[in-house]
Amino acid sequence: MRTLGNIIWFLFGGAVMGLAWVLFGVLAFISIVGIPWGRSCFVIAGFSFFPFGKEAIYRDELTRAEDIGTGSFGFIGNALWFIFAGVWLALGHVASAIACFVTIIGIPFALQHLKLAVISLAPIGQTIVDKDVAAMARYKNNKFKL
Repeated sequence: MRTLGNIIWFLFGGAVMGLAWVLFGVLAFISIVGIPWGRSCFVIAGFSFFPFGKEAIYRDELTRAEDIGTGSFGFIGNALWFIFAGVWLALGHVASAIACFVTIIGIPFALQHLKLAVISLAPIGQTIVDKDVAAMARYKNNKFKL
């Protein structure tokens, strides 16, 4: 089902928003200063092309270790991202979600667009993994908190 969902997603909207992520990634790489943002764009573009069966998770939640993208520099990077690109990508995903919500069969796709809209507001410090890996990381984190 995951493969079928990804194929339908790609054909009916995922390709457009995935290309938007690639465009912002290329623009970030051209600026040289934006290379860290460009890297995040390309990772999330892959997720935007084929989102079913994958999940975005914060790297510190996955590895249980803070890095430059999950600390204070990540916060500053996300604030800059929000101003220059995050809002526009989020609006694109919300508009796509509204278009998908019109049809009953499009509701799962609309929900994916809304997840991507949230991710697009602050992508620094997040990574994309299989749902099983994300669930295992959350399970291990909760186990160690007890």
